[in-house]
Amino acid sequence: MNETVFDVVIVGSGASGGAVAYTLCNAGYKVAVLEKGRLINREEFSKDEIAYARRDIVTPSLFDEYHTIEEKVDGQWIATPTYESGWSFWNGNIVGGSSNFMSGMLHRMHPDDFRLKSKYGAIDGANVADWPISYEDLEPYYAKAEEIIGISGHFEAHPFEPPRSRKNFTQPPTKENMVVKLLDKSCQSLGVKSLVTPRAVLSRDKGDRNACYYSNFCGSYGCSSGAKGSAREALLKPALATGNLTLMSNSYVKKLHAGKKDEVEYTIVIDAITGKEKKVRGRFFVVAAQAHESARLLLNSANRHHPDGLANSSGTLGKNLIFSAGGSGQGELHKDALKEIKFEELMQTGLFVNRSILDWYFIDHWWDGKFKGGLVEFMFEHQNIISRARKNNEEEGKLVWGKALGEKLVKRFTLQKSIRFEIFNDWLPNDNCFVSLDPTYKDKYGMPVGKLRVEGHPHDLKVGNYISKKCVKILEEMGAKNIDASVSAAPPQNLVAGGCRFGTDPSISVLNAECRAHDVKNLYVADASFMPTGGSVPYTWTIYANAFRVADHILKVL
Repeated sequence: MNETVFDVVIVGSGASGGAVAYTLCNAGYKVAVLEKGRLINREEFSKDEIAYARRDIVTPSLFDEYHTIEEKVDGQWIATPTYESGWSFWNGNIVGGSSNFMSGMLHRMHPDDFRLKSKYGAIDGANVADWPISYEDLEPYYAKAEEIIGISGHFEAHPFEPPRSRKNFTQPPTKENMVVKLLDKSCQSLGVKSLVTPRAVLSRDKGDRNACYYSNFCGSYGCSSGAKGSAREALLKPALATGNLTLMSNSYVKKLHAGKKDEVEYTIVIDAITGKEKKVRGRFFVVAAQAHESARLLLNSANRHHPDGLANSSGTLGKNLIFSAGGSGQGELHKDALKEIKFEELMQTGLFVNRSILDWYFIDHWWDGKFKGGLVEFMFEHQNIISRARKNNEEEGKLVWGKALGEKLVKRFTLQKSIRFEIFNDWLPNDNCFVSLDPTYKDKYGMPVGKLRVEGHPHDLKVGNYISKKCVKILEEMGAKNIDASVSAAPPQNLVAGGCRFGTDPSISVLNAECRAHDVKNLYVADASFMPTGGSVPYTWTIYANAFRVADHILKVL
């Protein structure tokens, strides 16, 4: 029996894999998407906090699949398996990947983000590099993603808003809580400009996807209306409708086999249910498994032609891993001290805050200095009931029980509402942040797990602390009480990039400007691995845009 040879085999079904599949299937090519998780239809998603936020219903058990995390302790690097620490770096292992569970706050990178080294110069201890492409190269694909994914918002001119080829968004903003009136006025009093947040959530119906129904539980949860612009809803369902997509869920990709030095022939795939192994052949291969796992897969695909890992002649595979630096803070708006709006308006559930601040994206101040800053998002405290209740179950270091606990919770849930900010600034790539293969630990399939050494650059904390102080002043102006803010060097597990840096020099990069491996002519990497720097925004819109760009390049060589 002749084996099927697909035009393109894609490893991973998230934002990047979905965008590539959508483009190629609509162009008439036969595509296989391999996803180690299962398919969950929108009707199956629920707002069960225990299942989605406190258990592993959509991620592997850490006793089956995990990472080891290397941190510096007393001057020495110590590796700890995540099944011991509980620190999970899995972000939604189902069809559509973590795009199913994002809050959908999407921003374009600024043109200067593409030339960070040229703009600000070298920084000691940081491996900053300019991108081999410009914002102008990516802008048409930002616009394409905006249309296909369905990003809602309202454009308003700002010195640090990137230029747009389309005047405004195709979808108006999602509905907003009246707290924005208080937030906007407070910002205005401080000379700060608040902007409407672009969000990958439909405010109007689009095809068979229904508009947002304002459930009050968005981030960390799947969407039951199809409003959220996940790869599953916006890309893979239309790709399946072409008849050109073969979606292979429950398919763990063990390695890529390159019998020839410069060409992958097939993937070795394990059925996650039966444990049986098979080969999936293709003319071209696209790795899109999320940055740290894509690097791990290529490292695990070493052979006699590529002894240090597939496409690793530069020795940089897995290096320059980046996350998103920054921090967060929050304050309480109390009924007895609220101004500008009615308390009943504040307590209305489900509506978004939808406010961003770009004023500190670049700092050029006579006293503070000149440096790259970051973005701020304002939002309500996550509405997870158990999580919120646990924050109020102690007093003077002791657990509160019974009636006393009940009274505290009633006050917490009925007399105040917490508003928070999140800061996004560059995580500078450095020599002590990378992924390699652990020489000892293996997952349930017998493959070496990824060892993540995680260390941020001191400059990241400087920027985060600078912006945090500005945000605290906004909360104070709003009349918030019990304000608390923190900036941390700990990496957020859901914002990972780098590890397969693209560039023009094969001696210091893994991929070329089209995200094709320098060493392997039919291998592309389409997820956030390619990014030399991450900008000061969440990565998702850039991942979508670049994957559409990569897909267009693949079309030229098919």
